[in-house]
Amino acid sequence: MKKIVLVYNPVSGKARFKHDLDSIVAKLQQRGCMVIPYRTTPENKDLAEFIRQADPEGIIAAGGDGTVHEVVNLLMHEGLELPVGIIGSGTSNDFATYLRLDTDAYFDRIAQGKIMPVDLGRVGDEYFINVVSAGMVTSIAHEVDTRLKNTFGKLAYYVQGLKTLPQFKALDMLIRADGEEIREKAFLFLIVNSSVVASFKNAATQASVQDGKLDLLVMKQCNIAELMTMLAELLAGKDITDRKEVVYRQAANFEVSCDTELTSDLDGELGPQLPLKIETVPRALKMFY
Repeated sequence: MKKIVLVYNPVSGKARFKHDLDSIVAKLQQRGCMVIPYRTTPENKDLAEFIRQADPEGIIAAGGDGTVHEVVNLLMHEGLELPVGIIGSGTSNDFATYLRLDTDAYFDRIAQGKIMPVDLGRVGDEYFINVVSAGMVTSIAHEVDTRLKNTFGKLAYYVQGLKTLPQFKALDMLIRADGEEIREKAFLFLIVNSSVVASFKNAATQASVQDGKLDLLVMKQCNIAELMTMLAELLAGKDITDRKEVVYRQAANFEVSCDTELTSDLDGELGPQLPLKIETVPRALKMFY
């Protein structure tokens, strides 16, 4: 019988996962899996020891991108070489959406032990599975009240974005992508692992989680009309990488600096301040797929 530790966030995504917990356990048990649940807390100080004591054959992270980010970092830092599954139950589930892990067949593949290696990104000693970003737009996620996010979901981000639109200003950014120097006045940059970012499903259509590279998108300074057009195209799932307002590159290593004090965002969580050195860690994580 395959032992699985189910790490679930009880408050993510309108706190609805606790209502789904029984059906998730049932689906795994029906497929011959022993499920050992771990309810997350703000600290999760004992999670590493919990996993060691449970001695599972895999981990499932149930929550949003932040929960997945925390589980991945714990495994990498603790040297726990276990495959990871994702049940996207948060407000934003970008990586799970990209891999299309939202079907009942996914539980079959977990039980069968089907895995694939995926790339990670690293900033200093912290890993990210999907995106690192910084700029005027990325601060929106951290300004959204948790109660609003749990009540209105993704709509809360869009409302906050519209409220702050008049305050947008371009920042002088210097980016090196595998040595190539890029200087731009920009609203923000994104360095992504997958093509799904901030619930936009085709933000970087060429992105692959197995190519040993990350994908850079820089949103250059533009007028409000051009900015709104880009956002509308993103919402419609269109490729914006060829637009004149966007710089797009693929590279294994990046350096990013800015003339303004700026804090980064890693998978929706607060990251370090710029300047940043970002590198791809090829096929660093095994995932149930």
